Amino acid sequence: MINEQIRDREVRLIGVDGEQLGIVSTRDAMAKAQEAGLDLVKIAPTAKPPVCKIIDYGKYKYELARKEKEARKKQKTIDVKEVRLSPNIDSNDLNTKTNAARKFISKGDKVKVTLRFRGREMAHMYASKHILDEFAEKLSDIAVIEKAPKVEGRSMTMFLTEKR
Repeated sequence: MINEQIRDREVRLIGVDGEQLGIVSTRDAMAKAQEAGLDLVKIAPTAKPPVCKIIDYGKYKYELARKEKEARKKQKTIDVKEVRLSPNIDSNDLNTKTNAARKFISKGDKVKVTLRFRGREMAHMYASKHILDEFAEKLSDIAVIEKAPKVEGRSMTMFLTEKR
C-alpha cells in the first residue's frame, strides 16, 4: 500500500535515510513524504502499529524485481535423465550406457536407470539385478545410489545422484 491507500490511524515511520522517526499519525507521515517529494510505503502491514517508510516507490519496485530476478538466476534446476537397459545387455553396451550416465551426472542431473523386462524375461527379474548393481559400481566414483533398485511393473528402476 502506498500514500492515500494507507488507512491506519497511526504508523511507525522510517525516514529516507533509514532513521526511526517514531510513531506518528498517518496524516503527518503523508505530509513528511510529500515534503520530501517521495512516497509513503507500508513495509510491514502486520506489525502493531504498521511500519511505513518514506521512499521512491518506483525505485523500490525496481529493486524488488531485480532481487527476485537475481535469486531466480542463482537457482539450479535438476533434471532427471533416463538410461534404459535390458537384461541381456553386453558389457560393451553397458560401458556405453555408463559413459552416457557419467556425462549426465557430471552436469548435475539425476539419472534414472531402468532395466526393462519383456516376455519370458519377467520370470527371471531378480537374477538380472546384478546388472543394476554393476552399473552403480562403475559410477561409484562420482555417483551415489539415491533410491535402491525397485521393481515397478515390467521394469526395475534405480536413481543415481552426484556425490556431495
